[in-house]
Amino acid sequence: MTYEEYLEKNGTLTYTNVGVSMMPLLRQGKDLFTIKKKTARRCKAGDVVLYLRPPNQYVLHRVIAVRPKDYVILGDNCIGREYGIKDSDILGIMTSFVRNGRTYSVKDLPYRIYSAYIMNTIPIRIFMKKAVRRAKQLVKKIVYGRK
Repeated sequence: MTYEEYLEKNGTLTYTNVGVSMMPLLRQGKDLFTIKKKTARRCKAGDVVLYLRPPNQYVLHRVIAVRPKDYVILGDNCIGREYGIKDSDILGIMTSFVRNGRTYSVKDLPYRIYSAYIMNTIPIRIFMKKAVRRAKQLVKKIVYGRK
């Protein structure tokens, strides 16, 4: 059964993430997240959405900009923005997550503070990640004589 079919039948989906793109919010194989099937309403900046990336990859990332016909989306631990994600690509919106047995709603104040921090520090976080990557490459080049 696909995620689309499951959401259509049940309305919500609880699952664990694979990968590190949503760290520190979600830890691979440790935390759970719950997605509610997307309704007709448009997503808002800050929403964490499950969408289908062609050809057939499911991705959980955050909406960072709402444009008239699409969205700009970025994982909390990523530097590459994705453009052109349409409403038809989005399967659902995260409503809660579970960490260490405790459920946190996206409406809870600590989550809203975290989300505001993530949204307001995007340029700084991307700059720092790129700077660290460049520094590591430089060290390798100096120490090992390669890129």
